[in-house]
Amino acid sequence: MNSINLTGKTCLITGAGTGLARAMALGLAEAGASVLAADIDAVGLAETESLAKTLPGRLLAHQLDVRDQGQCEAAVAHAIAAFGHLDMLVNCAGLGPVYMKRNFIEEPLRFWDADPERWWNMFAVNLRGPFLLARAAAPHMIERKWGRIVNITTSFSTMIRGGNMPYGQTKSGLEAGSASWADDLSGTGVTVNVLIPGGAADTGMIPLDSMPDRSKLVAPKAMAAPIRYLASDESNGVTGKRFVAQFFDPQNPLATPGCATVAWPDLAAGASRGLGEGTR
Repeated sequence: MNSINLTGKTCLITGAGTGLARAMALGLAEAGASVLAADIDAVGLAETESLAKTLPGRLLAHQLDVRDQGQCEAAVAHAIAAFGHLDMLVNCAGLGPVYMKRNFIEEPLRFWDADPERWWNMFAVNLRGPFLLARAAAPHMIERKWGRIVNITTSFSTMIRGGNMPYGQTKSGLEAGSASWADDLSGTGVTVNVLIPGGAADTGMIPLDSMPDRSKLVAPKAMAAPIRYLASDESNGVTGKRFVAQFFDPQNPLATPGCATVAWPDLAAGASRGLGEGTR
């Protein structure tokens, strides 16, 4: 599998104004896909849209607050109206530990010091948003007997590490949801998989002043190859799996280091497999 042509495939991806989601949106458009790039950040979306102008695929910007049920349903409807159908939903919009405390790397936030309103808002973005969008998209995909839902989570160690709440909680919840949704959709032609960077990623979730040497971070473009694979017919029947972007092997995706079934009865054992700290 040297190259993937996604002409005719369509995708709605959230958080596409920056970071990992921007890299995935551009990666999909580069392969010919039509992409509805959604984000609450209009300025970031405009930049993403500008970067996509010379790519083979079509990329449309759509402002979206994933906390709002009506907006989520409207975004799915917009993608279907704009492209004729919706093949893929990528849930990447998220709030990271920096939202709770800017200097969280130097001074970890203990749960008893967490602001309750910000705690709840992180759950609304990171966990409720993906549910609302998947809920809106799944019936359309089931009717067409083909679809992809990809949830961006994080490494197991990040889910359970102290000083990192509630980011880890939200991502472990989305990981569990991914396994459950894959089971619910079994036999429908719609798959659900998880994709993670596989280490701390070079995004705004890691403040520049906290880690000025960005060479040690996973580059967002590492997400492009696995998301193209998951959007393609090459991944037909692949569901309930988690893929680690920085180790992804396009020639043999299911043999990629860290690729496993989305099930984690022993999180500590999963963290010890070297999947990294994973804050994206």
